[in-house]
Amino acid sequence: MNWTDERVEKLKKLWSEGLSASQIAAQLGGVSRNAVIGKVHRLSLPGRAKAGGTTAAARPKRATSAPRAPNYAARAVTRTVTRTAGATVLKEEVAVDLVAERELSVDTNIIVPMSRRLELTQLTERTCKWPIGDPLKEEFHFCGNDSPESSPYCSYHARLAYQPSAERRRMR
Repeated sequence: MNWTDERVEKLKKLWSEGLSASQIAAQLGGVSRNAVIGKVHRLSLPGRAKAGGTTAAARPKRATSAPRAPNYAARAVTRTVTRTAGATVLKEEVAVDLVAERELSVDTNIIVPMSRRLELTQLTERTCKWPIGDPLKEEFHFCGNDSPESSPYCSYHARLAYQPSAERRRMR
């Protein structure tokens, strides 16, 4: 199917009337919806007019206000609680403490091992592969202490890496 001048003019007319690409394809015949969309794009036709709707010029523009600075700190943390007292409903503002305090137990018997400061090429199957520092910095290294056969980490770093699930739930 070729796009003749007559078909292009009919396409422009139907497009300006607000018909969809599928409707235009059906009226033209022998052309797909995608072919109509492609031709409209190549002709750089404006967006399709809305059939029976208001034009964009008739719609009033909403005035935009200057962006406001957030005032999060000024907000008080309160909740409204409704209570019934006889036949009336009372609304009362109650302050809510958002942060629950947790008591952390500190184990005083922890001994932090000295790092052997190994580079990646110096690691073996029997050395701790715990990374220390920023990998993009010159001081980056691995722990390098002796590790058990079943773990990639020394006993100290294994305790950090593998926490029991009950302990993880308590920390949340």
